[in-house]
Amino acid sequence: MKDFYDVAIIGAGPAGLAAAKAASALGASVIILEREARCGGILNQCIHDGFGLMRYHRALTGPEYAARAIDELEGMRIDILTDAFVSQLVDNGDKKAIIVITRSGLLTINTASIVLATGCRERTRGQIRTPGSRPSGVFTAGLAQSFVNLKGMDIGHRVVILGSGDIGLIMARRLTLEGAKVLGVYEILSKPCGLKRNITQCLYDFGIPLETGMTVSRIIGSKRLEAVEVSQVDSDMKAIDGTARIIECDTLILSVGLIPENELASDLGVKLDPKTNGALTDAILQTSVPGVFACGNCRKVLDLADLVSRQAETAGANAARHALGLGGYEEAAELDVSLPKGWPEKDVINCTLCPRGCSIAFKDGKALGYGCKRGLEYAKTELVSPMRTLTATVLDSKGHCVPIKSSVPVPRSSLVLLRQALKSVRLADHHSGQVACTIDGIEFLSAENG
Repeated sequence: MKDFYDVAIIGAGPAGLAAAKAASALGASVIILEREARCGGILNQCIHDGFGLMRYHRALTGPEYAARAIDELEGMRIDILTDAFVSQLVDNGDKKAIIVITRSGLLTINTASIVLATGCRERTRGQIRTPGSRPSGVFTAGLAQSFVNLKGMDIGHRVVILGSGDIGLIMARRLTLEGAKVLGVYEILSKPCGLKRNITQCLYDFGIPLETGMTVSRIIGSKRLEAVEVSQVDSDMKAIDGTARIIECDTLILSVGLIPENELASDLGVKLDPKTNGALTDAILQTSVPGVFACGNCRKVLDLADLVSRQAETAGANAARHALGLGGYEEAAELDVSLPKGWPEKDVINCTLCPRGCSIAFKDGKALGYGCKRGLEYAKTELVSPMRTLTATVLDSKGHCVPIKSSVPVPRSSLVLLRQALKSVRLADHHSGQVACTIDGIEFLSAENG
């Protein structure tokens, strides 16, 4: 640890890690401040695959993506401080001071440039003002994901999901594989918000119904959730009288949107974008406070970690240029990637091999809409015998959850049975990328971060 760094980065998720790499590559001394015990951010709890298709050209789980990003920092002039909560930023002109709470006490870190890479947070029940009592059993999708994937907790057995965002869809599949009954997904808008691939693979694969133009209009229960009332909504998103019905359940998952984490930025006086509520930046990703840059989901929520990393590289490099007086700032590239969202078309297969997500159809024996030969082969297999990569967690000898994934895609029809068989596995030894266990002749690889 030093008294002064050229660049200080707040957050060690995909944005912070990529920004640190870019800043160090230009010769800046860098420190990363992370409030959790290890780097990776939200990626550590995202055990599903599909990350890295753009950046690393292969499908990775969240922990695998994080591990690669961390490995890329090896040998660089980067200090990393975990279990470090940033409580205050102080603008002293050319130098900034960062007040950090650690297990050892308060620290003050001085720096020339700051990169805000603090990510985003979920909308809560209070923010969407759902009426009713306040029993246990109501979770945001990210919190449920953390409990299940990181702690191995059983959070419920009869589940309703409000909102069709991707995290909610992914948790619908995850909870089904864990043995829960997902009774339905209810979306207030007229069409789903999630990716078509997730609607297909997380809902349709398991027969989970999705209804649009609906909301949870009341939460029912005393100590534990007992039921929810769902209702149709009008054009003003208000529940329509006479349309309510009661669904008995013990768990409600809220997947109702993400908001840029802006508390530190606001306290420092950074102007916020009225559209996104994230830090407002110029073309080089510098905020209204000179020397303070922002990137990733704390600026504007992006759909892919790959895009977050790409944008963060620009922010990190420009923060280093500012600190070192190099000039030659790089403008941030446009990152609006059109991803296929909404209802999957009937008799159309949405390819999952890359973010492009080609819509492939077969007509008169001919395939239409595919962009590559791999996509064509994927569609042919999906038509006859759908295959899926199974991701899950198993316990090691210390009771810790270890993310694993099948080394090859497995038949869709075998997913639930394979997951149930994996529950009896206890790992004595495990290393990322190596075979952790074998079930019915199928090898499962450790897919952990570190």
